[in-house]
Amino acid sequence: NEFNGPVKALAKSRWAGCVDSVGSTTLANVISQMNPDATVAACGNAQGMDLPTNVAPFILRGVNLLGINSVTVTLQERLAIWQRLVLDLPLSKLDGMTQVHPLSEVFALGESILGGGVRGRVVFDMAA
Repeated sequence: NEFNGPVKALAKSRWAGCVDSVGSTTLANVISQMNPDATVAACGNAQGMDLPTNVAPFILRGVNLLGINSVTVTLQERLAIWQRLVLDLPLSKLDGMTQVHPLSEVFALGESILGGGVRGRVVFDMAA
């Protein structure tokens, strides 16, 4: 697929932001597809620790790459973060941008996401 294939220096820009838990070639491809001045938050390395990319997206598009470190966060800091989410996140806005689908739709929805047809948050209902 287009995230696991060869990495282009700059691919067609299509994403306003990204949270990546995969790393490696997938992260490199996402970075090459980011809109100007967009931000990628990298929080995992399921595919690998390498990053086979170049500086073009960072220099020519101003893409930001932020590393999210959850390993050394203390329990006190974690509790403060969760408390802030509970108090500051307007659940009505989150509900308004959330779609719930049965797990059986995961592949079809994946195609729609890649085609730019899905906005917001997608939750898969494992029981449906």
